[in-house]
Amino acid sequence: MPVDRLLPTQEAEDLLELTRDLADKELATRVEEHERAETYPEGLFATLGQAGLLGLPYPEEVGGGGQPYEVYLQVLEELAARWAAVAVATSVHSLSCFPLFTFGTEEQKQRLPEMLGGDVVGGYSLSEPQAGSDAAALRCKAEKVDAGYRITGTKAWITHGGRADFYALFARTGEGSRGVSCFLAPGQAEGLSWGKPEEKMGLHAVPTATANWDGAVLDADRLIGREGQGLEIAFSALDSGRLGIAACAVGLAQGALDAAVEYANERTTFGKKIVDHQGLGFVLADMAAAVDSARATYLDAARRRDLGRPYSRQASAAKLVATDNAMRVTTDAVQVFGGYGYTRDFPVERYMREAKIMQIFEGTNQIQRLVISRGFAREVRA
Repeated sequence: MPVDRLLPTQEAEDLLELTRDLADKELATRVEEHERAETYPEGLFATLGQAGLLGLPYPEEVGGGGQPYEVYLQVLEELAARWAAVAVATSVHSLSCFPLFTFGTEEQKQRLPEMLGGDVVGGYSLSEPQAGSDAAALRCKAEKVDAGYRITGTKAWITHGGRADFYALFARTGEGSRGVSCFLAPGQAEGLSWGKPEEKMGLHAVPTATANWDGAVLDADRLIGREGQGLEIAFSALDSGRLGIAACAVGLAQGALDAAVEYANERTTFGKKIVDHQGLGFVLADMAAAVDSARATYLDAARRRDLGRPYSRQASAAKLVATDNAMRVTTDAVQVFGGYGYTRDFPVERYMREAKIMQIFEGTNQIQRLVISRGFAREVRA
């Protein structure tokens, strides 16, 4: 069912309407085929790009859509309500452009129009097999050489891995937490190879893969920011990325709620629709409250970001609340369907599987609690 949104402009209303129409025609009609077969949706991201949906939160002068984060996130939510994997990959693409836009030189930013124009997609390459939540423990090395930087090591858990055209890559140029640097890496390079995509519980249509860097050399102008500034760049980007995942989680939960409400109005037991049984009606009410509260939480953080206010703690809270609520709502959706919910005849079992990863990536929800609590400590000291 359409969400009654409070959007800031008529332009934003029109954009959401366009997104819904495209999502219904291009995503909802293809999701089951590709998720079941675990096949990549060739051409779909180009379609999103042509519609202007891959660069929305960036200024028009660099090739973006010039939309506030408040609007961009609601676009992501609409995509996720139809196809979570595509929405997550769209969010990651936006995340991968953040380092160059925020920390790049004016000359480096000349690459942004191509990155945001929709013809290419990006990935974010921070995690490693032994360095997930503890990003400072990464080992992949960037050794300075005459031609630029020689990259050696392994990067893991890369959304769009092996399919993206470029990656925001984080590698070690020195020791300690100040020894990590950020690079804009090409999707293909001599000395770069890709492992077999991970066999995941959900989000099957978009690969998650490991990158093996075996001495590939990146030009010196591929360094973003200063040497040693990588973790600062990574963590500032992740604040925005967490809002993207929060919006995806809300969209997924909204899709599950819509499916549950539709089913509850069709299924009958004891002579009446199951939605008219108070016990089931209360379950649906709790699901709706969880979706609405999660949406309000991410919109509050987004509006703070749009106003230039600090929002790191609110971004972590939004990611925590939205993804925990998505797990709860999708689980309840399966319960509403009863035995049918445990089969692949209906999409709610897929929604439940997809919700789980959202509690894990872009920082586990335990890490979000750590970020929030440390935020309180800083506020008290200030």
